[in-house]
This record gives sequence, C-alpha cells and structure tokens, in this order.
Amino acid sequence: MTAVDLNVGGDHTPIVKTLHWHDEAATQRFAATLAQVPALGQAFIELRGELGAGKTTLVRHLLQALGVTGRIKSPTYAVVEPYELPGLCIWHFDFYRFSDPREWEDAGFRDIFASPGLKLAEWADKAAGFIPTPDCVIELVVAHSDDTSTTPGDEARQVTLTAYSALGRALLPP
Repeated sequence: MTAVDLNVGGDHTPIVKTLHWHDEAATQRFAATLAQVPALGQAFIELRGELGAGKTTLVRHLLQALGVTGRIKSPTYAVVEPYELPGLCIWHFDFYRFSDPREWEDAGFRDIFASPGLKLAEWADKAAGFIPTPDCVIELVVAHSDDTSTTPGDEARQVTLTAYSALGRALLPP
C-alpha cells in the first residue's frame, strides 16, 4: 500500500466507486479489507440507506474485523456506542431518533468528532448542519430480486462509496 497524504489540500472533487455485494459474505469481505487500511483509524464514515439496507450489519462486520469482541449493539436507542481497542477509539452513531439537528450539539458530540479515532454514523442527515463533512459516504441500496424464492434480508446490495477527502480516497477499494 502506498503512503497517502491525509491533508484535504487542493482537490476537493468527490471520487465515487460503485460495488455490488451479492450477499452478506460480500459485506463481510469488504469490511475485512477496509479494516486493513491504516487511514481508517482517523476516518469519519457516513452510512446511508433505508431501514434494513445493511448499515449496522456492515458496521458489525467492520468492528469484528478490527478486533472488537463480544456483542456489538445497534446504537439506535443509545445514539452512540463507543468501542476501545489498543491504539484505536471507535464511535458508532445512529441519529435516526433525532427530531432536531441541534440535538447533536446538545449531546456534546462536537468533542468526539474533534478527537482522534474512527467515527461511523448512520442517519447523519438528522444532524445536518452540525455534523462535519464525512471523509467517505457508504450508501447501501437493496437490489431486489425478481426471484420469489429469495428470503427477506438475503437480497444483494448496490453500494456506492463517495470520498470527500484524501483520507476518504484512501478508504476506497482499488
């Protein structure tokens, strides 16, 4: 892997990559690959997608690949679930229940986002105007099959990754 300048610098043009995950195993493989990228430890990744698109599943696989053991809970009710590994702090946010973007600031999340570590946020649009620009957005869309024998939740995913910084570009697959 080549060295990456993580300073945002001059080029602010977003870079977009599109992937297709046929099943959850593909999600797990992507997470394992992403976990190997050194820049990940300082990234802010926004996860987009409808309910059931697989955002929390991706986070669970990523955290497991990074070495988090035990139960990985959805932060839907707690808003944030923190994880600490040797040399890495991780925060998984879910702003789904926010009714006013100011709740983000009232909760004191500005300090977390200013600190080193990996930040993963679902439903970041609910904190629009307060939350910083992500390094990378991962958008998951269920690719519904016409095959009626497919069980719910087994659908493939169309995945769009958009990098908004040099750090975000370092997270994109080759």
